[in-house]
Formats: sequence, C-alpha cells, structure tokens
Amino acid sequence: MALPPFDPADSDLVGRHLLVLPADVGADEVETLALSRFPRASWEVEPTSIPPRPTGGARGLRTLTPPPGVLRLSRLSTLVGPYTLDRAATTSLGLPASAGLAYVLRAPVERGEAPWPGGGDRDGLARAFPDGLPVRDEERTVRWLVDVARRLGGAVRVAPHAGRDAALLVPDPAAAVDLTVWTDIWLEPDAALAVVRKALPRAYLNLPTMEWAGPPSGTGTQAVPGTERMDPAERAALHERADQHDMAVLSDPPPMTGYGALADLDIDGMIAVEVAGETELPPVMQGVPWAAEGAVAYRVTWEPADLTELESERPGPVHRVARSRATPLVVAVTRAVHRAVGGEVTDPMGFVVDPADL
Repeated sequence: MALPPFDPADSDLVGRHLLVLPADVGADEVETLALSRFPRASWEVEPTSIPPRPTGGARGLRTLTPPPGVLRLSRLSTLVGPYTLDRAATTSLGLPASAGLAYVLRAPVERGEAPWPGGGDRDGLARAFPDGLPVRDEERTVRWLVDVARRLGGAVRVAPHAGRDAALLVPDPAAAVDLTVWTDIWLEPDAALAVVRKALPRAYLNLPTMEWAGPPSGTGTQAVPGTERMDPAERAALHERADQHDMAVLSDPPPMTGYGALADLDIDGMIAVEVAGETELPPVMQGVPWAAEGAVAYRVTWEPADLTELESERPGPVHRVARSRATPLVVAVTRAVHRAVGGEVTDPMGFVVDPADL
C-alpha cells in the first residue's frame, strides 16, 4: 500500500519548509540523522504504508490512506511525513525530478537580521532568507534539513515568506569532503605522521618551534616605560627570575594537547590533519561510553587554493575539479587513521559514517 500522497493544493503543506528526498530513502535513515543532531528525537506517530482498517456505512467501504508519521525533533518542532510525490506535485512545486518523498517541517518562524552582503553562502541560506536569517529553533531545524539533504541527495524547499516566493536549496553532496575520526587513542606526532604518510607520502608535521635565543640584549639593565622608578638591582633580579622560569618551561614543556600535519597538493590546495583532545563533543558522540570524559579528534580537511570558492553555493569548475582530486586523498587518510586508532568517523555535518563505506 502507498504512503500518504502530498497534496500541492494544501496550503498548510506548501506554506512550510519541505525536505524532499529520493523515493528509496527509508524513514529509519531520517530518524538516525535526526538522533545525530537532536538526541531526544522520537516518533510520536510511526510512519507506515499500511492504511487503517476500512470502515463501512451508508456509502459502503471507503479507501483510506495511512496517516503521515510525526517525528518530534525538539519541544517546538516536528517533522511530518513521509508523503509520496508524483510528477504533478514535483512539477508544480519546482522540485528536482529525483524527488519521490517529502517531509513537512512544523517549526516556529523565528527570524533575525538580514545576511551580510558579500559573505559566503555555502548552503544558500542567505539567498533563501534575504530579509532575515532563521534563528533559534528554526535555524537549528532548517540547517539540519539542509545537512540531511546533502547527506541523502535531496533538497529543501524553503517556505514562502513576507511576499517572497519559495526558494529551493539543492546542496551538493560532493561538497562534504572533510572527515573526522573520534577515538580514545592519542598518537604522538611522529606516529601520526607515519600513519598519514601511508596515504600521503608528502605529508609533514606542522609543530610550533620551541627554539629560543634568549632575551634581547640589554633586557633587565635598561628601563622600559613604566619601570623608570624601579631599583636597577630589583629590575635585574626580576628579569633573572623570569628567565629561569622560561628556561624551566622550555626544558620540561607541558604535555602536548594538539598538533597538525600538512600535505601540499600544489594547484589543488592542501590537506590538513589536526589532532586535539576535546571535551565538548558533537551530539552524535555524546552517548558513546568511551567518550564520556572526552575524545581525541583527528580532523582531516581539504583547503582549496581559493578559500572564497569553498564558501560558494555553486563553486566554479576549477574548484570542483580540484575537489574531485582531493576527496579520495581525504578518504584515504581517514581510512588509514581509523585503522590505526579505531573509534567513530563523522562527516562535516556531524553524521556518523560507516568506515566500511570509506
């Protein structure tokens, strides 16, 4: 039996934000991504394709359609669906031809200031909300819709507002390049570099230098502004104690809390691996038992030669070609790091990635 159909003539439906997805995306996938961002998300009404039992009466048996599911995202917002989309509905709403399912976001309309002109608009939100960007609950849920659309190959139809027509956001899945490995294992810089070089032989460590040639000549003997009245002997003793403290720190530095590695890709930009211990984790990692007190993050990111293109909703062909060459390298580094330290992998949207899919 079919899911409930989406009626493009229903103003209550078309007047809200819509998440549209390919027909083969299951409701369980949407639920999993909701839990990744909203840990308390749950179905208030389970989606089903089995209609209620038909009832009789003076007009005989009636053909019924099942009610849409209701997924509670937050105290104020729910996601209703899935509805099926036919060709007439996708055409009338201006949706991609690949759209087969629709979810309706029921959330408060909360708008802030208009976007700054000339800034980056990677997700297209400035284009879709030119009079005022979403804030609070609407911002959280709309950004989640865009991230889900990017992850699952869908789109977001932004509701018409204040006399403006609906806007369509079709985020490019290929733009989600960066990956992060979360683990409880810390690799020292040399060990991490050996792992990274399995995928990127040109990688090198990017560490702060600890070399110090000592204070400039005359330090402690010449008065500086604010110390003119200080006794010369007291000034010299103060500087001597400061020098002793500096030398002690340099000879026995505190434990390292973060470091990085870089690989130059020439015209394709650069790949960076940033390693750091973190206590503030994304929602998807907060329920992992071994990460209860924090985790080590190995962030593998691509930095293009032109950073402005990185924040463009529709970057040019040069950027896309460079990205297509850099993405397999990011995946290879992430795969090598995960093999070495285990743990969980997340994408730029904060959703879990199965290491087997890398």
